[in-house]
Amino acid sequence: MTSDAAIVIDCDSHVMEPLDLWENYIEPRYRSRAIRLVEIDGVEHLVMETDKLLLPPGVLAGLGGVDTVPRARLFDRSMRYVDSCPKASYDPTARAAMLDEWEVDVGVLFPTIGILWTTEDVGWASASCRAYNNWQADFSSAIPGRTAPIAQLNFLDVDEAVTELDRCLALGFRGVFAYPEPYGGRRPGHPDFDPIWARCVEAGVPVCLHLVVRLGDANPAGRWYGSRVEDTIDAPEVNAGALLFNFSIGGTLQLIPAVTSMVVDGVFDRHPDLKVMCVESGAGWAGYMMDRMDEKFDHFAWSRPLELRPSEYIRRNVYFVAEPEERSIGSQLDLVGHDRIMWGSDFPHVDSSMHAPDMIRRSIAGLDAADQRRVLGTNAAAVFNLTPATAGRGPSAAR
Repeated sequence: MTSDAAIVIDCDSHVMEPLDLWENYIEPRYRSRAIRLVEIDGVEHLVMETDKLLLPPGVLAGLGGVDTVPRARLFDRSMRYVDSCPKASYDPTARAAMLDEWEVDVGVLFPTIGILWTTEDVGWASASCRAYNNWQADFSSAIPGRTAPIAQLNFLDVDEAVTELDRCLALGFRGVFAYPEPYGGRRPGHPDFDPIWARCVEAGVPVCLHLVVRLGDANPAGRWYGSRVEDTIDAPEVNAGALLFNFSIGGTLQLIPAVTSMVVDGVFDRHPDLKVMCVESGAGWAGYMMDRMDEKFDHFAWSRPLELRPSEYIRRNVYFVAEPEERSIGSQLDLVGHDRIMWGSDFPHVDSSMHAPDMIRRSIAGLDAADQRRVLGTNAAAVFNLTPATAGRGPSAAR
């Protein structure tokens, strides 16, 4: 790579974890309760702990499917999990080849099954995070510099989370995956989590608030449509709009409260150098949130004094990953800051496209050359501390 000015970074991509990952990588004492695939009468069940289902039986294919046509096949129980996983989602060599084809230098890597599970078993949670991180370290080390792996931590045990973060940093991880919801009844802005945020600041890595899949009462959209996958499959006359509704605004229903609460709870007063990235919810709501919070702050600052106006924290501490076909990226750059917006493909999930890199290039074609470079990669390079020396020699080396 000749210059970081030409670097291109996909800030939201995923792996499709092998379903035996946790059985192979978790410590022996937890192996019998690890996340695993169980087949009953030929139907796939993804289970954890004793017999807890992570998803309804038979619809695991719906986790992937970027190259599946028509998409309805992913939910009609005719496909298996592996059928929806392109090779680049689990094989590092294939991943590097895909990035080359896309003319993308680095892919920021998030889990897929890892955004599904919740538990109250603190020890099991820590062991499951370590197992995923170990597998991810193996995946990324096979294609040095082509990925920016994001660590999964157990926020139910803050001390253990900091210890695991230190271990992951030593392995080359570039950020922390954070759930956009309360952890054990505590908001992300609770002072109990300050040691994690402080370590992120010290290491210079971002906290990545990424949407998570929640079913039942935990789904913030569940009051509007049936929140179970079965409702969409088995009662289409009632819930025909459920998938479109949830995929359209589910992420923002999680991310806006999470970021707002971090501002209101004073996280950025206590950690003024903390970097928070909003992933897989778009960027078009950034300016709206800033204006809305500032307006209400004028009326309610007496109830929650802050050192700055809310919008100032957003411009100083928060970054946004735009969707490939967003039309307001230029406006958001002006409102939030020209160093605040990146892009992400969401590969290989059901609502992603293999043409995402071309889409984002078209979406920002009207911006000046400097802003195009910022959105495509230089903003992300700064956030993730990627330089020509640390990023792999991807396609930009030839440009």
